[in-house]
Parts: sequence; C-alpha cells; structure tokens
Amino acid sequence: MASNDTVASDPRWLSEERLEAVRGEVPIVYVEAVPVRVDHLGAITKVGLLLRAQADGAISRAVVSGRVLFGESLRDALWRHLSKDLGPDAGPRLPTGVAPFTVAEYFPEPGRSAFHDPRQHAVALGYLVPCDGECAPAQDALDLAWVSPAEAVDPSIAGEMSSGHGRLVRRALAFAGQLP
Repeated sequence: MASNDTVASDPRWLSEERLEAVRGEVPIVYVEAVPVRVDHLGAITKVGLLLRAQADGAISRAVVSGRVLFGESLRDALWRHLSKDLGPDAGPRLPTGVAPFTVAEYFPEPGRSAFHDPRQHAVALGYLVPCDGECAPAQDALDLAWVSPAEAVDPSIAGEMSSGHGRLVRRALAFAGQLP
C-alpha cells in the first residue's frame, strides 16, 4: 500500500476515492506472478506461496499480485510487485517476453468465472517466475512458504488460496508441463 506521500508525489497512483470510482467503471489490469524454484534443467522444485490478511480479516495463501500503473510496462510492474512481496534480494528471472501463461478475469460476482474479487472487475496476466535469491515476506505478506508442486495443488493447500489463486498455480504448473 502506498503512503500518502507516495500518492501525492506520483501521478500514477490514484487516491482511494478515485480508485474506487474507476473500479466501478472499467476493468483494472493486474500482473500475477507464481514464484518458483527450479533445478538446473528448469524443472520446478518449489512453488512460493504468500500468506496474507484479506480485507475481510481472513488469512489466506496467495501468489504475487498487483496493479499495473499508468505508463508502467508489464515487466516493470512484475519487477515492482515481486520485489515488494518477496524482498529486494529475491532475484526474480523475468520472462524474456511479456506474453503471460494465462489471462485470468476476476469478477465481483462470485461464480461468474473461476476467479473472484469482490472489489472489482479485473484482468490479470499470469507469469511463472523463477527466483534465485533470498526471498522473505515483505510489505503486507505475513509469511512465504516454499512447497513442492504436488503440495501446491493438493486440496488442503489449494483450498487455503484466495480468489482463485489455487487455479492460477495449477495453470502455471500445467503451462510448464509439470502438473503432478
């Protein structure tokens, strides 16, 4: 969350009131990143899942996610959100292209799609991002757990993920040809 000084000094940030008004009129663009650890052959060995407090007070698992700012490239948005959520030493290896592995459409009405966000209609571009560095939960993340691909799609863990992020992780692993 941006401080009031950041909002006042950066014209790309919207005030809470303005953001609420925009959310009611147009879809908002997001980037979502599934952080992974890979071996020397590129096989996914671990999936990084954040633990976050939701607006309603619930605690849930999630992937890295955030809005794309006006005038910000997708790569810059990915870098900013990965650094913000995983810390400055995470060492993410951004994809060479900006084509996502999936596009997730979030609706405020539950059941309209596999993804739900009660605040807004949002379009999220999903990326699979290997991280080589030291990752630690940062900003509003409470914890970061590295789990095996099989654990990540296990119903006991996938059920802890909010807004359809369990489906996003499943899609990421399928895209990589590594869905258990």
